[in-house]
Amino acid sequence: MPEGDTVYRTAEHLNAVLAGQVLTGCDIRVPKFATVDLTGERVDDVVSRGKHLLMRIGEFSIHSHLKMEGTWHVYRPETRWRKPAWQARAILKTAEWTAVGFELGKVEVLRRSDEDDVVGYLGPDLLGPGWDAVEAERRLASDPAREIDVALLDQRNLAGLGNVFVNELCFLRGVLPTRPVGEVTQLGAVVALAHRLITANRDRVERTTTGDTRPGKQVFVYNRAGQPCRRCGTPILTGKLGASELALRDTYWCPHCQT
Repeated sequence: MPEGDTVYRTAEHLNAVLAGQVLTGCDIRVPKFATVDLTGERVDDVVSRGKHLLMRIGEFSIHSHLKMEGTWHVYRPETRWRKPAWQARAILKTAEWTAVGFELGKVEVLRRSDEDDVVGYLGPDLLGPGWDAVEAERRLASDPAREIDVALLDQRNLAGLGNVFVNELCFLRGVLPTRPVGEVTQLGAVVALAHRLITANRDRVERTTTGDTRPGKQVFVYNRAGQPCRRCGTPILTGKLGASELALRDTYWCPHCQT
């Protein structure tokens, strides 16, 4: 599931092969931007902002969001793609590489000067160079009645966490996901652990919060409903949390280890 660590690695990979190169082909397969052609423009860099990708090309940025299913692949010219062509939403070619964005949840082209229009609302980026833990904690604490799970998922508070990290973070801090933010003691420690968890996973292909990358061993509670807690053996519970600005999310917790 794409979260901030996945998007960070994607940006690093794309930047390594595209930065400094001139586009020899550009095909944006969404109706609003289907006529955009950046062929001949130079790719300056590719960066992540939370769960967002910005590909800076000439005076423009291609902004994409993976949502649930999106991926970017990189191929040598004439190499067979690993996904069907009809799933491609953006294709960028250089002399040596072809970058293909499949099933992207969002893709749009904007002027670089307008990037704040699409990512300016984000809170501090957990994997960004300007990470600000104090500001992230301040934003979380600004709505003390809100459930901690929902507050951590809100990208306006801190950018990069998804459902996997948030469920695991609540377990590791021993906090029920439904607990109001104002009742969470040591909120700064929650923020600090979030930063450590996502940073530890940013260079891993197999995400883990347990320290074990073997299949079936990577997480404590996420997607483990009914299975025994790895610490106490109590069956993991599940439910749904969300709000008007956030879709309902499957939530997992241990009723013994989290209070």
